Amino acid sequence: SAQVGQNFTLQQPQDKVSVAVGETLTLKCTTSGVGELGPVKWLKGLGSGNKTVYEQREKDAFPRVTRAVAESNTDFTIHIRNFQPDDVGTYYCVKFIKGKTGEDEVSQHGSGTEVSVHETALVPGMVAAAVVLCFLLLLLGLFIALCMCRRKRQGRAGSLCPARTVAVGSFSSVPLRCCAGNPGTPSEVLDAESSHLPGQQSSKEENIHYADLQPLPPASRRGRSPGTAPTEYASLRVAAK
Repeated sequence: SAQVGQNFTLQQPQDKVSVAVGETLTLKCTTSGVGELGPVKWLKGLGSGNKTVYEQREKDAFPRVTRAVAESNTDFTIHIRNFQPDDVGTYYCVKFIKGKTGEDEVSQHGSGTEVSVHETALVPGMVAAAVVLCFLLLLLGLFIALCMCRRKRQGRAGSLCPARTVAVGSFSSVPLRCCAGNPGTPSEVLDAESSHLPGQQSSKEENIHYADLQPLPPASRRGRSPGTAPTEYASLRVAAK
């Protein structure tokens, strides 16, 4: 590095830096020795197309940029918050001195730090959330498949249970459908006229309850107990084959 004043040197150690969008970019620059009068600035690019990134005398003009060591005369490291794709470029730490015309002139600068942007890596929390979501979706799919399979089996079992007509005393003939026993194995429905006699024993009985019968025919009030009325519901116990 060139010397300015009394053994003045400027060091910019970073060659390349990669930063994710939204993170903080740190650019390092230090000096040693005593330099001539003039500020140290950070520029993006060199030549006529450069852009001032930070200057101590106008620090309020750069709200996203702060010094790592405030008011230091040797450490000019800066932090740029909320890094954006537009911030990609090559940054230079530059020492200026007063020229003959009174304007600041470049006296010495670092080799430049090339800054690029990279994609944010998945954090463990995001990975765990994705795994849990996939597991829940898998359980939901299995549950839906199980429900559909069960409905198909029930529909198949119902189609194998024929409707029968049962006559009960003075009741009108009523269609009756019964599917007892294991799912998919229909039981025979016995007609009331052909049922076993009361004295016969059966190893197995079925309780059959049904509703929505046709209204009872008018009956004589003489044989009806006070307060009773015709009912449309009945229960029948028959012996299963």
